[in-house]
Amino acid sequence: MEKSWWKESVIYQIYPRSFKDSNGDGIGDIKGIIEKLDYLKKLGVDVIWLSPVYKSPNDDNGYDISNYQEVMDEFGTLEDWDQLLHEIHSRSMKLIMDLVVNHSSDEHAWFTESRKSKDNPYRDYYIWRPGKDGKEPNNWESAFSGSAWQYDEDTDEYYLHLFSKKQPDLNWENPTLRNEVYKMMAWWLDKGIDGFRMDVINFISKVPGFPDAANPEEKAYVGGGQYYMNGPRIHEFLQEMNKEVLSKYDIMTVGEMPGVDAEEAKLYTEQNRGELNMVFTFEHMDLDSGPNGKWDLKPLNLLDLKENITKWQTGLHGVGWNSLYLNNHDQPRMVSRFGNDQEYRNESAKMLATFLHMLQGTPYIYQGEEIGMTNVRFGTIDEYRDIEILNMYKEKVIDGNMDKNKVLESIYVKGRDNARTPIQWDDTDHGGFTSGQPWIKVNPNYKQINAKQAIQDPNSIYHYYRKLIRLRKENEIIVYGEYELILAEHEQIFAYTRSYQEEKLLIVTNFSEEQAEFVMPKDYTFTPNELLISNYVLEETEAKRTSFTLRPYETRVYKGY
Repeated sequence: MEKSWWKESVIYQIYPRSFKDSNGDGIGDIKGIIEKLDYLKKLGVDVIWLSPVYKSPNDDNGYDISNYQEVMDEFGTLEDWDQLLHEIHSRSMKLIMDLVVNHSSDEHAWFTESRKSKDNPYRDYYIWRPGKDGKEPNNWESAFSGSAWQYDEDTDEYYLHLFSKKQPDLNWENPTLRNEVYKMMAWWLDKGIDGFRMDVINFISKVPGFPDAANPEEKAYVGGGQYYMNGPRIHEFLQEMNKEVLSKYDIMTVGEMPGVDAEEAKLYTEQNRGELNMVFTFEHMDLDSGPNGKWDLKPLNLLDLKENITKWQTGLHGVGWNSLYLNNHDQPRMVSRFGNDQEYRNESAKMLATFLHMLQGTPYIYQGEEIGMTNVRFGTIDEYRDIEILNMYKEKVIDGNMDKNKVLESIYVKGRDNARTPIQWDDTDHGGFTSGQPWIKVNPNYKQINAKQAIQDPNSIYHYYRKLIRLRKENEIIVYGEYELILAEHEQIFAYTRSYQEEKLLIVTNFSEEQAEFVMPKDYTFTPNELLISNYVLEETEAKRTSFTLRPYETRVYKGY
C-alpha cells in the first residue's frame, strides 16, 4: 500500500462561526482561529479543515457563496486569511478549504447575470427549465423541504436548487462553467492551501431530462437522489478536475458523498483512476434513522454498525482510502448520539474516539469533540438558527399540525445546531467564546465542560485524544494495518484486529452501559505484550489477558503478535 502524508494525518474541522470570536460581535472569526492555533498544535493534529469562510449572504451558514475569492466580512479579510495560512504552516500544520461548487448563492455575480434573460451569456451557468402543466419541471424535493425548483417571473422559468432557494445549482454540463471553477481552485492552491473538502461533490452530474422521481404515496415533492447522486458524468467531471487542477499539486482531497456505497467509493478513490483521495460516506450516519429519514428516530443496533464499518474497512483496503468520522457540522455530537453524555460522558467519549482512531483511514475530529461537548436542548424553536431545522419545524408543526414536543425531541437528537453551539473554552460568560452576545446560545453545561478544565485535568478526554494522536504517529500499524472483525454477533462489544507486517493490534470496545464479557475466539491466535491505551485504570494482572470483563463503555487496545 502506497504511503502518503494524508493517510498518516489527523484532521481537525473548524466551523468558524462557532470557534472563537476575537472582536466581541458574537461571531467566530479568522483572528479568533489564529488565537487558538497553539491549542490545536498541542492537541497534535496535522491538518485543519476550514468550513466555508467565503463571501456569503449566509442563508445556509456560508454554504451559499456569492464570491469564491473573497472572505465573508464577519470573518475578517483576505489579509487575515493570508495570515492564518502563514501561522498554520509556521506550526508545521496544513490547511484544507471547503469547496462548494454544486451550487452558488443566488447573489453570486454569475447568477445575477443568469437570471436577467434567456440569452444572457451566463444563463447556462445554472439549470433553468420551463414549467410543466403549470407547475415545477419535476417533483423533486429540496434537501431543506419544499420543491427543488424556484420560479423566476422575469424569464418565466424555474431554476434548480437541491438545497435552499438561495442556493441555485451550477450547470456542470457547461464546459465554460467548469473552467471557471478550475481557475478558482487553482487560485487557492497557488496561495498555498493543502487541499479541498468538496461539498456534496457527487451531486454535480444530473440525469438529462430531469425525470420525475417515483411517488407511490403521491406526495407533492419527493427525493430525487437517484437522478443526481453519482450521476452519469460524475467520474468524467472529477477526472477532468484532477487532470486540469488537482494532479498539479501535492494535496489531499475528500469528497462529501451522500448515497455512495463502498463499491462506488472504490471508483472515486482508487489511485490510478485519478479522481479523489477519500470520500465521506453517510451510511453509518443513517443507521439510527427509521424509514421516514433522519427525523424518524430509532436506537442504533450495534450489529448494523459492525456490518457497515466492516464493509467499508475491507472493501477499500488496498484499493481506496477511508475517512473516519462520527460527527461534523451537519451531525449531532457523537458522545450524545452513540455514547452516554450524562453518567458516562468521559468513558464513552474516550471509547468512541478509540474505536474510530484505531480503524484504517484518516480520522477527522470535529471542534469540541476533543473535550466531550454534548448536544444541546434549547427550550423553544426560536433559539435555533439552522435553516434545515426551521424549515422542517414549519412544515411539520406550523403547517402540518404535528405534535410540537415530538418534533422538538427529534431536533434535540438529530438537529445540526447541536454541532454549532460555540466552543466552550472556559467557564466565563458564554464559555469564553465571545465578550458579546453569541450568534447562537452556548450550551449551558459550559461551566462543567470546557477546554480550560480539560487541559488542567490529566485524565480528561482532551489528554486522551492527545495520546491517541501520538500513538498513531508512533505506530504505522494504526495507519496501514489490515482490519478484521471478531465477535461479529456480540450485541455489546465491537472488537477488531489490525495486522501489519509481524505485528497485531486488538481493539475491544464496549458500546453499552452494562458490563460485557470479552473472550477471544478459540480459532484466533493473539498474544498481547503491551497495553497501548485504555479508558479505565487496569490492574497489572489484567493488562495482558485475552478474556476479561469490560466495564460500561470500556475500551482497551493491546499490541502483540
